[in-house]
Amino acid sequence: MAEYLIYFNQQWVGDHSEEWFNGRGPLAKAVVEEIKAAGAYVFAGGLEEPDGPVFSADATSGQVLFTDGPYVETKEFLGGLTIVDVPDEETARMWAGKIAVACGWPQEVRKFKG
Repeated sequence: MAEYLIYFNQQWVGDHSEEWFNGRGPLAKAVVEEIKAAGAYVFAGGLEEPDGPVFSADATSGQVLFTDGPYVETKEFLGGLTIVDVPDEETARMWAGKIAVACGWPQEVRKFKG
């Protein structure tokens, strides 16, 4: 088995009505329940919007320095993620496709180093 990260950049979501978003939530939750039922679930969750708590930890100077806000100034940020533990890439692709359909925006998939 291998763990895969399925995630999206908040910029990929696009502009939609509150009604549209409210319709996506149950679809996404249903896919997460399906992943759990299949025994492939490790973790899933959405992240706070950029106005939520964000800080960085940098130890490159030899001491840990904490700063408020993102380390790099960017308009892009991670919006949410799912981690699955599956037997192969094909299965990871299948779950990513289901999540993409449920959410209504693209997902990217990366395999964790084993």
